[in-house]
Amino acid sequence: MERQRIAVAGASGLIGGALVRSLTADGHEVVRLVRRAAQSADEVCWDPGGQYVDAAGLAGCDAVVNLAGAGVGDHRWTDAYKKEIRDSRVLGTAALAEAVASLDTPPRVFVSGSAIGIYGDTGDRAVDEEAPPGDGFLPSVCVEWEEAAAPAQEAGVRTVFARTGLVVSGEGGAWGRLFPLFKAGLGGRIGDGRQYWSFIALHDEVAALRHLIDTEGLSGPVNLTAPKPLTNREITAAMGRVLHRPTLFPVPASALRVALGEMAGDVLSSQRVVPKRLLESGFTFAFPEIEEAVRAAL
Repeated sequence: MERQRIAVAGASGLIGGALVRSLTADGHEVVRLVRRAAQSADEVCWDPGGQYVDAAGLAGCDAVVNLAGAGVGDHRWTDAYKKEIRDSRVLGTAALAEAVASLDTPPRVFVSGSAIGIYGDTGDRAVDEEAPPGDGFLPSVCVEWEEAAAPAQEAGVRTVFARTGLVVSGEGGAWGRLFPLFKAGLGGRIGDGRQYWSFIALHDEVAALRHLIDTEGLSGPVNLTAPKPLTNREITAAMGRVLHRPTLFPVPASALRVALGEMAGDVLSSQRVVPKRLLESGFTFAFPEIEEAVRAAL
């Protein structure tokens, strides 16, 4: 295996941290983008809000992976926080794409984070990468997020958009909040439970990102979700089985709207997303089923 030099933005996040650990364990050189002065050779200073990147620090990188962005579920969606969600993705991606394009010898691939939120509410209709964007706040953010990578594409750098689903992990994200509730026997379906959740085990998310880095010819949008999305009701039952706990406490849609405000609409929406391009490119899932993914997270 050839040793690569790979820059990662968002290295302190759930997915970015796991990716860095995986790459480092296999002997690759990882350069982290940090929002302060770089203190060592494996750090590069950047300011996503100010659209600044120390491009010289990216010289010699084989790949640049951008996973930075404010957490969608970290705060209630005020106008100010919605702006932060958007700007942290769009401005940061534009800055990185321009830095990549400015290099005399650019990296061979730019993997830019995105999300299945781009499809909006798809009901019970299965969608792949050919589906158009949906309506609403998150789809519009995802469209701008992907468009911001244009400078890298125009410079001839292979650019891949990792449209990530709900990551099954006990360390963070949506599942990081679900696990304590279910372990305490307080879990239950959300709303009527008929909405589809397109999940992926953290292990498979990292493996898929590495697959995007290494698979020449693969560019454009790629869905990072397990092959068979399930309804929230089915996932709730699987969580109960794995954790040996009752799942008797449904969260009514009305209560969710009071607690979460506008974001409740996205929690209650249905996204039945399938990873067509990932499978066609030869990727194999280690934990394709929900019970396997939950056990892996534990």
